[in-house]
Amino acid sequence: MDPNQPLATMASRAPRSTDTVYARLKQHILDNRYPPGAQILESEVAAELDASRTPVREAFVRLQQEGLLEIVPRHGVRISALSPDDMREIYEVLMSLEPTAVELLAARRPDRAELESLIASCDAMEAALAGEPDLQAWAAADEAFHLNLARLCGNKRLAAMIMQVWDQAHRARMFTLSLRPLPVRSTEEHRAVVEAILAGDVERARSIYHAHRKRGGNELTTIIERHGIQRL
Repeated sequence: MDPNQPLATMASRAPRSTDTVYARLKQHILDNRYPPGAQILESEVAAELDASRTPVREAFVRLQQEGLLEIVPRHGVRISALSPDDMREIYEVLMSLEPTAVELLAARRPDRAELESLIASCDAMEAALAGEPDLQAWAAADEAFHLNLARLCGNKRLAAMIMQVWDQAHRARMFTLSLRPLPVRSTEEHRAVVEAILAGDVERARSIYHAHRKRGGNELTTIIERHGIQRL
């Protein structure tokens, strides 16, 4: 180590962990910085993220397991694209998994303090639609609601499966956000689910959520088909 080298310079050249590279690469994919169908090389990602190739390679493997990219031998990776059929399958999976998470959470009879993250998300969704609608703020609150609900269900494996599938659908939700009707009904359904959980009404909470997820999936796939979108 050169004692005359500035600490800031040495820190900037410190190797990045696989977790760090994975998180940044995943966010680039979800934010559409790497669009569907794009082919990127290991060396390009390593240079962009100021990382060595090993953590980049390991991050690629993890993201392939999550369905966000496909490793192409000797050609880097290809960012996965979603078809209308893919989206239909994703929502069928969510329609199966998420109501179970709601049921598990409601059965625990959590109090209002335990559901604070869900209540805050409902408040944020309602605030985003008040006055001039802020769809980006609404989408952020909606995502927080669903991911926190998964985390609160008490089953780590179920939560992990939900979050993995949710990530796969992220781009499609964001892409179609401005094409969908103003999400007033969806916001009301989120609030109704929370109230049913607080009331200890397991069956009602599950039923509302299942209907919410089914309606949302039908709405999204209808928009994709109506606009002739073949790839997301």
